[in-house]
Amino acid sequence: MSAAENSRLEQRLTSLSPTFTTGQARQALLSPRDLAYLVTEGEIDELSRGVYRRADAPETAHADLLAVCTRAPRAVVCGESALALHELIDDIPTAVHIAVPRGTRRPTIAYPPTVVAQYTSKTFTLGVERFAAAPGETVPVYDAARSVVDAMRHRSRIGETLALSALGRYVRRNGRGGVTELHYIARELGALSVVRPAVEALLA
Repeated sequence: MSAAENSRLEQRLTSLSPTFTTGQARQALLSPRDLAYLVTEGEIDELSRGVYRRADAPETAHADLLAVCTRAPRAVVCGESALALHELIDDIPTAVHIAVPRGTRRPTIAYPPTVVAQYTSKTFTLGVERFAAAPGETVPVYDAARSVVDAMRHRSRIGETLALSALGRYVRRNGRGGVTELHYIARELGALSVVRPAVEALLA
């Protein structure tokens, strides 16, 4: 490829976000052939099918989150992935856990390994906040209180020991104010009968 063509590709590449899709690249006039060439030259990395990250982008330990949330823009990071981000568990999830509204299409993502849950649309946005996955790039994630309540609701799936451990760490870290927030979230999700006795046992 000539120097002029390389310069053209570099200019178009720098107009894109650090993490971008094939569709966004197309809008920047980068063809699939251009992307394949840039991957070969080490200018970009393919994080997932159709999702790329510029090699000059800031380093991040959360490339998998960026890849999955870029491919599934309506999804929210949940479950073990959210608990790990909030440092409520020590386990490193082997997959990215996301939730989408019930009744919508479940994204199928083979890599990075992804587990998809469906939450009722009525409470889907409850407790959503933004997590800085890289400088200037955020992904939606359930906050600590919502993540703990969800863990208690789904403790038969993720394991009661893990759920109770996350609950205990949350209560120790956040005190009475955190308990009030837990009770509010649990009430909204119809899980107060599960969460309240567990909290009372911790505080006894």
